Amino acid sequence: MKRIVLSGLAFSMLAATSLTGQAAPLNAPVAPQSNYTNVDWQKPTNRDVRKRVIQKRIIQKKVVVKRNNWRNGQKYSGWRQHQPVRDYGRYGLHRPGRGQEWIRVGNDYVLVGALTGIIFGAIAAQ
Repeated sequence: MKRIVLSGLAFSMLAATSLTGQAAPLNAPVAPQSNYTNVDWQKPTNRDVRKRVIQKRIIQKKVVVKRNNWRNGQKYSGWRQHQPVRDYGRYGLHRPGRGQEWIRVGNDYVLVGALTGIIFGAIAAQ
């Protein structure tokens, strides 16, 4: 008797789940419907679709390497426009004497007099 009741109960549960999956109400659509008939990519465009060619101008500047021939005793008139090198030990320079300072000019270090601008030595930077 128990087997008959349990099998009937199992059959009714299976039948109930299978029927809900098969029938759909008629008033509820499955997918949302749209009123659009044409898609944007199908519309004709009046834009000019030709390729636009952009010409780039390349300006090359020539790098002129100006080698200064520093000589001891020569006067350097533009020495005031350069900042003095305070940490001379970092660059492998010796300590400047009294009234002298190292300045960096381009790729060179020049030892000049602080008041006169007379060159006491020059070393090429590494």
